[in-house]
Amino acid sequence: MGTVTIGVSIAVPEPHGSLLQERRTGFGDAAAHGIPTHVTLLPPTEIEDTGLPAVEAHLTEVATAGRPFPMRLSGTGTFRPVSPVVYVRIVAGAESCARLQRHIRDASGPLARELQFPYHPHVTVAHGIDEAAMDRAFEELADYRAEWPCTGFALYEQGADRVWRKLREFTFGGGAVVPPQATPADRDTIPTTSR
Repeated sequence: MGTVTIGVSIAVPEPHGSLLQERRTGFGDAAAHGIPTHVTLLPPTEIEDTGLPAVEAHLTEVATAGRPFPMRLSGTGTFRPVSPVVYVRIVAGAESCARLQRHIRDASGPLARELQFPYHPHVTVAHGIDEAAMDRAFEELADYRAEWPCTGFALYEQGADRVWRKLREFTFGGGAVVPPQATPADRDTIPTTSR
């Protein structure tokens, strides 16, 4: 028994996800290689590894009650000076993301927790890098646009190598998919140390 660090997010699909991850790496964000491009629904959260089945059951319930919605990204924003982050703005789908994250963190469920900052859905493209690089990210992606239908979300686990790996996808309306790299046999090989 031990703890695992998990997160729940909406993946930004291809080709947008890879493009934004490459841009994030290009701005000098060393953590970018280990973080798939996403919209956070539950930030990094440490739980007992024995709690994963309850978490998955809870997320299945949340997804079953959910319905697809349009997501649209447009332009950039920043949380500076409060937090050293530049992001791509969500201009359609933000309310649906906010509703989802409330259900995920519901006080009656296994993922009840307070947030460090008020929830503001976004796609991070630079975090914790020098100011000049943050300015460059803000300016160079100011005209960025992308859109897709959001049909679900996924549960991720952070390994000891700081890389986030998908454990399971949850499709709105009830479907759930376990990706091949996260089968029960493989889970034993994924590092489970805390952050």
